[in-house]
Amino acid sequence: KGSVTLKVDKVRRLAISRNHSATHLLHKALKEILGGHVAQAGSLVNESHLRFDFSHFEAMTSDEIKEAEKKVNDAILACLPIEVQELPIDEAKKLGAEAQFGEKYGDVVRVVSMGDYSIEFCGGTHLKNTAQCGLFKIVSEGGVAAGVRRIVAVTGQGVLDMIGRYENVLNNAASALKTNRILELDKKAQSV
Repeated sequence: KGSVTLKVDKVRRLAISRNHSATHLLHKALKEILGGHVAQAGSLVNESHLRFDFSHFEAMTSDEIKEAEKKVNDAILACLPIEVQELPIDEAKKLGAEAQFGEKYGDVVRVVSMGDYSIEFCGGTHLKNTAQCGLFKIVSEGGVAAGVRRIVAVTGQGVLDMIGRYENVLNNAASALKTNRILELDKKAQSV
């Protein structure tokens, strides 16, 4: 019999943790903005982005999207401690921990709290502090089924990569229009 050595890819795991912790912050923000009917209807978290499906009856407005981003980024900048504890399910419910969609829980549950802002049942990997998310940016919001909306978002390096792509587009447009991208691009584009 041979031996096996396992190694955790720390950079990848940290990126996944950023996106996962941000889903909890996003869930709370959506409840505050859209109402208590909002419930998680699915999610995908990987190193490049997060996808969060939630119950809601109409498309979010651009103002609601901006407000959600602001609430999540405010929680990130507040440097809230992220604590993970295993508790008897009744004790967790008394704390106000939210159960996730359709999950079945045993007598002891894992509870993830982010300061006083978010408290949920969760078995996933998380950060130690919300500030480790870096930044949060919503990439898209749309419908996926009747009464179910989907947000795709990025955190940390994903936000920086997105800014880099936006800068390239601005630079290319400014160059094509032979103008300064910051001071005159919008005016030049309107005159074309």
